Amino acid sequence: MNLPFNVRIYGILIENGAILVSDEYHFGQQITKFPGGGLQFGEGTIEGLKREFMEELQLDIKVLSHFYTVDFFQPSAFNHKHQVISIYYLIEKTAPIITKVSFSKQAEVEKVNGSQSFRWIAREDLGQDVFTFPIDKRVAEMLMEFFQGT
Repeated sequence: MNLPFNVRIYGILIENGAILVSDEYHFGQQITKFPGGGLQFGEGTIEGLKREFMEELQLDIKVLSHFYTVDFFQPSAFNHKHQVISIYYLIEKTAPIITKVSFSKQAEVEKVNGSQSFRWIAREDLGQDVFTFPIDKRVAEMLMEFFQGT
């Protein structure tokens, strides 16, 4: 039975006052989101997040703490018959990043389904308008509140 839920796991990597984001191209649309992706059957959320970071960035990570689990209904942007359940963790890297990471947004991600690039967003430039999807926008708002307290 195919359940109508899409469980997503994301890592919030903060380093030197900047947050790592992923610029991607999927289904004819350029998107910006936090790094991570879909949980696979049989995985725990932390195991899945570690797998996603290894696949996307060749980066081993350590989960520091849970940050947010979506608390509102969000249909999938790509299949409106599925509900997205997104879980966000604060993470740190356990080795240097070897994948190219930019400090400025590229004009466009290559228009090939699945294309991906990474960049740092300075915390003072962080805002809802940086992100494509409603849940990421909510997390950006929460991060701005988090930074105000530090």
